[in-house]
Amino acid sequence: LGYSSILLVFQVDELFFKIGKQNISENIPSEVIEAIINISKEIAEEGREGKMVGTAFVIGEPSELSKYLKQLVINPFYNLNEKVKVTDPDIKETVKEFAQLDGVFIINPEGHIISCGTYIIINTEETTLPRGFGTKHQACAALTKSTNSVAITISQSGGIIRIIKDGRIVARL
Repeated sequence: LGYSSILLVFQVDELFFKIGKQNISENIPSEVIEAIINISKEIAEEGREGKMVGTAFVIGEPSELSKYLKQLVINPFYNLNEKVKVTDPDIKETVKEFAQLDGVFIINPEGHIISCGTYIIINTEETTLPRGFGTKHQACAALTKSTNSVAITISQSGGIIRIIKDGRIVARL
């Protein structure tokens, strides 16, 4: 009889330290942030149908965010906001599929998916992100600066996941 073993080493300390230090989870349950980060990692690593995918998740109160949002495609989550949670493992593949749509996901602090394919209409001139970030990152930065929200973005060009709060990048995965 032989023994086989596996040693797994996770470097989660830095991520959770950054999340805690930036008070990202003060108004958002940690399981909601963790679910979005896990889905984001899969999107960044796998893409969809052989293509890299870039998207963003904005977590905040829909009533506060709504004046900056415009739905330009049919929202598949319309009137389902009390039924569909990002923490539900059965919804993960659906979220990954809809990540291909232009626009962002809007998620309330309890983790209910309010919409996807949603455009952010906001003045981005006051953002301080470094050059090279696209309109989605700029819009998310401006939105988090103007509202009490957090954005998690996935860059299509490199699969880098960033957490944006108060108009600035507070963590990078």
